[in-house]
Amino acid sequence: MEVRWAAQGWAGAGRVASVRRRQRLGPGGGRALLGAVLLCVWWRAAAERLRYAIPEELGRGSLVGPLARDLGLSADELPARKLRIVAGDEKQYFSLEEDNRNLRVKDRIDRESICGAVSPCVLSLEAVVENPFDIFHVSVAIQDINDNAPQFDGELVTIEMIESTPPGTRFPLGSARDPDIGENSLQNYELTPNTLFSLLVRESPDGTKHAELVLENVLDREKQRNHNLILTAVDGGDPVRSGTAQIKINVTDANDNPPVFTKEIYTVRLMENLPEGSLAFQVKATDNDEGTNAEITYSFSDTAKNIRQLFTLDPRTGDVKVAGPLDYEERKYYEVSVEGKDGGGLTAHAKVHIDIIDVNDHAPTLSLLPILNPIPEDSVPSTVIAVINVRDRDSGENGEVSCKMDGKLPFRLETSSENTYKLIIDSALDREKQASEHRVSVVARDRGRPALWSSTELVLEVSDVNDNAPVFEEAAYSAYVAENNAAGALVVRVQARDADAGANGRVSYWLAGGSAGAAGAAPLVSVEARSGALYAQRSLDYEQCREFWVAVRAQDGGAPARSSTATVRVFVLDRNDNAPRVLWPAAGAGAAAAFEVVPRSAEAGYLVAKVVAVDADAGRNAWLSYELVQASEPALFRVGLHSGEVRTARAVSERDAAKQRVVAVVKDHGQPALSATATLHVVLAESLQEALPELSERPAGAEAAAAAAELQFYLVLALALLSALLVLSVALAVLARLRRAGPPAVLRCLGAQRFSLAGAAFPADFCEGTLPYSYNLCVAAPARAVPEAAWPPPPVPVLSAEELLGGDECEKPSPNSSAVVGETLADPEAPQVCKAESSCCFSSAFPYLVTFPPGFPRGVWVGKTGPCLRQGMKERDVFFF
Repeated sequence: MEVRWAAQGWAGAGRVASVRRRQRLGPGGGRALLGAVLLCVWWRAAAERLRYAIPEELGRGSLVGPLARDLGLSADELPARKLRIVAGDEKQYFSLEEDNRNLRVKDRIDRESICGAVSPCVLSLEAVVENPFDIFHVSVAIQDINDNAPQFDGELVTIEMIESTPPGTRFPLGSARDPDIGENSLQNYELTPNTLFSLLVRESPDGTKHAELVLENVLDREKQRNHNLILTAVDGGDPVRSGTAQIKINVTDANDNPPVFTKEIYTVRLMENLPEGSLAFQVKATDNDEGTNAEITYSFSDTAKNIRQLFTLDPRTGDVKVAGPLDYEERKYYEVSVEGKDGGGLTAHAKVHIDIIDVNDHAPTLSLLPILNPIPEDSVPSTVIAVINVRDRDSGENGEVSCKMDGKLPFRLETSSENTYKLIIDSALDREKQASEHRVSVVARDRGRPALWSSTELVLEVSDVNDNAPVFEEAAYSAYVAENNAAGALVVRVQARDADAGANGRVSYWLAGGSAGAAGAAPLVSVEARSGALYAQRSLDYEQCREFWVAVRAQDGGAPARSSTATVRVFVLDRNDNAPRVLWPAAGAGAAAAFEVVPRSAEAGYLVAKVVAVDADAGRNAWLSYELVQASEPALFRVGLHSGEVRTARAVSERDAAKQRVVAVVKDHGQPALSATATLHVVLAESLQEALPELSERPAGAEAAAAAAELQFYLVLALALLSALLVLSVALAVLARLRRAGPPAVLRCLGAQRFSLAGAAFPADFCEGTLPYSYNLCVAAPARAVPEAAWPPPPVPVLSAEELLGGDECEKPSPNSSAVVGETLADPEAPQVCKAESSCCFSSAFPYLVTFPPGFPRGVWVGKTGPCLRQGMKERDVFFF
């Protein structure tokens, strides 16, 4: 049994290379062994090569060697290092234990069937470890044991000898075959002792031993025509094995001249790809005899059966042809013996040495061992991902192989040893930009002529890491939603894509903020986490919110997660859901009717009033148009389509009724259109005094339905007037007592003329600024007008409507009063006193200078901004309330 250890490093100075114990060693053998050990101590082997030696025919599971220990791997680090073996041969004879510690025999090993006569017989394999990666080359030498006995090709060898054969003639007996090598192979031949024959053993250049029978004495056929001998072949094994063959010698009559070959040894070189039927070589022998004694026939002698299957010999011509396939890789050398026999029975023998020349008839073979598959895309360059082992059965240049990788891939091949390559990462991997799968084609090509090649493909998957954030299709989205939408309506759908795979590419959506005022923006919409659809949470109102924005975050499912944000701007589209609102004239049950006074001398185009309306909608939904839908005299009035101005369509005539009712409709341009109406009461009169009786009359028959309500209103108004007059009288009495200089100037101002006014009223929306103009409040006297240049800057009187309309006292001014037209009052705090020819003007910028108690008669003139005009006021536009 042989045990061979791995030699590693200088520590320990190496281990015993091999120890063979065949027998008990004597003192001299012990010293030789000690010397060999000391010599091995100083020998340093390559750190990555291990050598073992085992005898052949070991059973399955037999120990080859402690591989993990010899590699310097402890039991604790074995699981992490992942020790594996890769056999270079097609059949794997070795395996690792389950714990990866020891290398054991996987299947029966027959050295003769694997290596034949080749010595030494070495099986190579690669040991691969990871974390960190390394490759160790392991060679296992298969040692021969004496498991085969020598064996002859045939059990009987027949020799024809003529009795005249001279002593010293040799007859080849052939050779026995022993597949073992070295001392276990054939060592010698032995012959049965006799007086006529002896045995001669010759050794050929290839080490094969041949036996030849030598005639020692003259034969005498008449005494003994047959001789039987036993030829024994023995090997040098322990124990010795042997094989025998019987030799039968037939003695014939004399034939004077034996055949003679042209060469004693023929040397032939044959290409291994020589086709069957081709002439391999030719042997030639001559015989000086004549007749049948000179007719030579050729045959193989002492030639193994397997060789006879490869070659055929023509017995007449001596031509040897190829009969079977020649393979240099199986056998490189053949030796055959050719016998030439004449008709008299004399023979001659020649040796033929056949050398097989190698041709490039085997393509390289590749075996792959994936180390890392799939490959994380964040793997660093120089990481080993596979080991490639290359073999070529040819020899010389035909067996020299180089490997290349096809295509431009982020990998490269690196030589590890003579027949081993490492496939490593050459550059950074990017699964999304490059590919999720790489097909690596490795081509092995030898140096033969022509060169042969083979290829193998390794599919490498790149596993994903979360190195890409979701990317929205658009950086900003715009969505348009009509107002009054249903809750839950789809607003817009955002879409983000992630180039990663699996959970790293699974995108979820979230709201990440919105426009100012979270209560106004964020609750308006929600986003579905999987689809990215934004839904309205409630109905939207264009008049309250015209646009808003929200930020949507897309986040993948990686660890750690990556995200990106997009802005969604939502525009609310207007719908025609608001009818026009009439600001002037005021409408409603609580609002007083609007009256306008138009002089009967008004020409066509005279501005009667202006209908003022607004619409809360926008765009076409807020474009307003005005139409006249009802009038007492339809031909008398017209309304501006877009301005809302009510003007006279013709000149006012005497035949026109004093009271006119005009109804205008205000429409927007929505679909469908919405509208509102405005009612305007017009009195045709040259002056306010002329119009007052008309204003105080009861409504016409057409308004009979509202007569009762009107009557009740006037009764309440009369009661209020009486109460107001009573309070005014008491106030005037107190004022007269306080002002001894005379009655108040305001009473004198009102003495010239008494007005019976219907009362003043302002539009309900006056304070909201809905009227198109700024107005002055004027109370005009019927007397002649004072020139505008004579008007002094009036003080600011604080007058009640009762004082303005208390006409009797105004006729008798107090002697103490010296106020005249065109002069400023001596007492700025005193109220202004107007004479019959003057007018009292109050600017609309001070709406609190004139007060009207509830139910006060109406009829206050309101004109455009500017100085008050004289009696007649024909050149101004007038609104009458």
